[in-house]
Amino acid sequence: QVKLEESGGGFVQAGASLRLSCTASGGPFTNYAMGWFRQAPGKEREFVASINWGGSNTRYSGSVKGRFAISRDNENFAVYLQMNNVTSEDTAVYYCAARRGPQQAVLSSEYDLWGQGTQVTVSS
Repeated sequence: QVKLEESGGGFVQAGASLRLSCTASGGPFTNYAMGWFRQAPGKEREFVASINWGGSNTRYSGSVKGRFAISRDNENFAVYLQMNNVTSEDTAVYYCAARRGPQQAVLSSEYDLWGQGTQVTVSS
């Protein structure tokens, strides 16, 4: 069973950059498409970005497209979310998720495994 652990969250100023990491352990990482979701206080969890198992295809929500970039390193069992030019609207707990199979997805219900989340707070 693959387990996920996020890191890299913190407190940053608006306009700064931040890179989140998600490391996987306990199973074949290349069998999973990966995604990042976030949940702000009082709001539902929302899709941020996803990547297929090979790393060749990515998708982004409209609110982060052009500012965030998802990538993965299958050799090191990791997936990353590079966050640039962050705003206060990006403040949330960010979750890494894994979906069995090669294809990525945008619905949280299509993901099988979740990390515990890492807090990102952006000060305006």
